Amino acid sequence: MTTIDAGNPLLDFSGLPRFDLIRPEHVTPAIEQLIAEARSVVQALEAPADGVTWDNFVVPLEEATERLGRAWGVVNHLNHVMDTPALRATYNENQPKVTEFWTELGQNEALFDKYKQLRANPDFVHLSPARKRIVENALRDFRLGGAELPEKQKERFAEIQEQQAALSTRFSENVLDATNDYKLLVEDEAELAGLPDDARAAARAAAERDGKTGWQFSLHFPSYFPVLQFADSRALRETIYRANATKASEMGAVFSQVEKWDNTSNIAQLLRLRDEEAKLLDFKSFANVSLEPKMAESPEHVIEFLEDLARRARPYAEKDLAELRAFAKDELGLDEMQAWDVAYASEKLREKRYAFSAQEVKEYFPEHKVVAGLFGVIAKLFDVTIAPDEAPVWHPDVRFFRIEKQGQLIGQFYLDLYARAGKGQGAWMDDARGRRLTTGGIVQTPIAYLTCNFTPPAEVDGKLQPSLFTHDEVTTLFHEFGHGLHHMLTEVDELSVSGISGVEWDAVELPSQFMENFCWEWDVLQGMTAHVKTGAPLPRALYDKMLAAKNFQSGMQTLRQVEFSLIDMHLHYDFDPNSQQTVQQLVDDVRSKFAVLVPPSFNRFQHSFGHIFAGGYAAGYYSYKWAEVLSADAYAAFEEAVEAGGGALDETGKRFHREILSVGGSRPALESFRAFRGREPQIDALLRHNGMQA
Repeated sequence: MTTIDAGNPLLDFSGLPRFDLIRPEHVTPAIEQLIAEARSVVQALEAPADGVTWDNFVVPLEEATERLGRAWGVVNHLNHVMDTPALRATYNENQPKVTEFWTELGQNEALFDKYKQLRANPDFVHLSPARKRIVENALRDFRLGGAELPEKQKERFAEIQEQQAALSTRFSENVLDATNDYKLLVEDEAELAGLPDDARAAARAAAERDGKTGWQFSLHFPSYFPVLQFADSRALRETIYRANATKASEMGAVFSQVEKWDNTSNIAQLLRLRDEEAKLLDFKSFANVSLEPKMAESPEHVIEFLEDLARRARPYAEKDLAELRAFAKDELGLDEMQAWDVAYASEKLREKRYAFSAQEVKEYFPEHKVVAGLFGVIAKLFDVTIAPDEAPVWHPDVRFFRIEKQGQLIGQFYLDLYARAGKGQGAWMDDARGRRLTTGGIVQTPIAYLTCNFTPPAEVDGKLQPSLFTHDEVTTLFHEFGHGLHHMLTEVDELSVSGISGVEWDAVELPSQFMENFCWEWDVLQGMTAHVKTGAPLPRALYDKMLAAKNFQSGMQTLRQVEFSLIDMHLHYDFDPNSQQTVQQLVDDVRSKFAVLVPPSFNRFQHSFGHIFAGGYAAGYYSYKWAEVLSADAYAAFEEAVEAGGGALDETGKRFHREILSVGGSRPALESFRAFRGREPQIDALLRHNGMQA
């Protein structure tokens, strides 16, 4: 059944993806062939059979669809990290075909009936827990996929899925294009007062690449944020803040003169389509649909959780803001602190209060030490080794590694750390291949993509300098690697529930947020720091200052995340997309109730809110705070082990691996948490970790 076409690398599943050979012209023939092969298998499985078993039904269906999923996953990944006009065109040409296939699969009544037969078979009780969960998940997903709808409604449901996929892609393309288009050239070095040397060097290099004289800044995070954080020029901060806060919006068109990048219509259409999808499925709202496979019971439950967290955080947030405003006025002469002053004033206040700067800390985190330190933590925690490996890659900056346990390969990953044109913003983990036991009895090991957008190494006086990471970037790297570990350290042999597959979306952030905690451990930092000039490790005195500042403005930060989560939930729960109320009005309403620091009226953050409009977090952004309760409580087990006389990296790590990482989605996340912690999750550890004790 598997076709290996020597002329088309997307059809070769014998090993690692052949990124050195894949070209845009390979996409259409490969995807069309794989869809045709999968449809042929589906057609054969639709036929009546004497008995439905795991081996004669689930296995062939999974194998056929996995090939399509893997090939399209490669195309999707390349579209996000190496966007070109040719690749974008073929991606947009093929996305409707792929969406159509998955939608028709989810609506296939014959397959739905066979899963029902499998569930009703007396032998069902003898299936492994993982296989039982796959069957139960499949039955739920068929219902959510419209399998029970009348034929006319099925057709409309399919149209909705295709339109949503196209709109989400257009949303992310608009953000990327608006980001790549913006270039701010500074010709007078005096305007750069306060900006760190490495930020200046990167801006100088960016200008030189475009054949310009001066310093050029973009809306990629490593470029614009140091301006907001360090630049003494208020006018410069305001200019780049406005550009970033209005990108891909009707306000952004004023700056770029390119109205086609405005996401206003895409947002409105997505919300209408999601609402229509929910009504077709007989749900009250899209939020109810979204929560069906999640831990949270209902939208009301989520809103109650978020509002409770907001009430707890508000006194701390108000105190944070009052202190910042007073400092900005008394020390910086900013009588009216504006949005573009916040990061700058915060950094100055942090420097004064704790006697260190973010830039000072950054000089102790060169990339090679951070990555080696991360690998060392993982080795101690989970008794594995990580070593460089070889594979074709999509860009010269990308590196490839293998993870082994007792000499056996258990996983591999690509590490793509630097920001560049044509690469989507943010940081993420995605799977290139999932773990499963093949029909030949061989374990297919998992492979992950780990993608960040950090500052690339700069060339100074003809010498390449190491990339330096802020502590926040170190935390981001640990976060994404937590997702990677969830994917790669699984021991489940069933593809649909191995690794992160089948894990409830509001629990999937548990391992990632859990790993962030190690960025604050003295023993860990000692092994992953070396001053860029002297090679000295992070001094204890500086670490103590960092620790003292750990919860600096945590009240404001918590409220900000709650604000985003409530905007997302209300947009998908009780906002009527067909009414006169606008999205901006809802955003303003939520902010008026919960934000202590309200952005200026021109701010259009939702126009680049890719998590909910181009990612998988629609009516799910709350997952970050929800899972933070789980992760903080899980990490408390390590803290308790330390208090009992152990180290932070001890047997608790092996238990975390056994009860959380290794089981993947083979059982409910709450069961896995209980197995690790011995009880239900509690919010106390989250509040304590954020300096907001009840």
